[in-house]
Amino acid sequence: MNAPLTPGLYIVATPIGNLGDLSPRAAEVLRGADVIAVEDSRVTAGLLRHIGAKVRMTPYHDHNAEAVRPGLIARMGSEVVALVSDAGTPLISDPGYKLVRDARAAGHAVVTIPGPCAAIAALTLAGLPTDRFLFMGFLPAKAGARSETIDEVAGVRATLVFYESGPRLAATLAALAEGLGDREAGVAREITKKFEECVTGTLSGLAARYADAPPRGEIVIVVAPPGDAPPATADDADAALAEAMTRLSPGQAASEVARKLGVDRRALYARAMAMKPRA
Repeated sequence: MNAPLTPGLYIVATPIGNLGDLSPRAAEVLRGADVIAVEDSRVTAGLLRHIGAKVRMTPYHDHNAEAVRPGLIARMGSEVVALVSDAGTPLISDPGYKLVRDARAAGHAVVTIPGPCAAIAALTLAGLPTDRFLFMGFLPAKAGARSETIDEVAGVRATLVFYESGPRLAATLAALAEGLGDREAGVAREITKKFEECVTGTLSGLAARYADAPPRGEIVIVVAPPGDAPPATADDADAALAEAMTRLSPGQAASEVARKLGVDRRALYARAMAMKPRA
């Protein structure tokens, strides 16, 4: 017989498709919880039926979190409160971090029960670099805000991971191709389910593939890092120096530009002195 759980908050990862991915420890915590905070009680009810558990559920999502959170925090002093999302690891693209923050501030135990995560699973499928990656969640729906967000990460030297829906997929891929360049990418969907697939190619090619046939299911887009930047030219160095010298001394400007462009500092300093206006 398992020992009773200590009161507090338990962050429980749940399957993203295949119910067989629920860990024994996660099942034990869900069975032993006094209450489970859920996104959608209908979804979690199916999971509880799968493990033969009957536990009280309370909705906790973007629309009610501020009102519900104080009550959950109060219960953690004497009860086991489990937090789940509809699928995958809580706090990844949902409001759970505030519950964790407030639980810690109140002095309650916070325990994580790790498991499935669509972003990590897609990274393993796409065959793109995984040593450094940036999770971006869902891009904004409006074109202007979406383009601004893409511009912010265009120079990040890491694999980028996005969540997306079927109807928006082609437009998002086209926007990524325009803002990032036509990089290698992968579109993973139905992860862990019967029709799991990860289609790879260029962003423009993938956008064309899905333009007239938007897929169903939840989707993860994985985009390769940018290629190596071309070497800085003399004109690049002069332009950077001229801008830096409006703010800094010639020596400081040369140091800053040397770091940014990978150019020899001594040569830059000599050039900066030549560019400096004479008294």
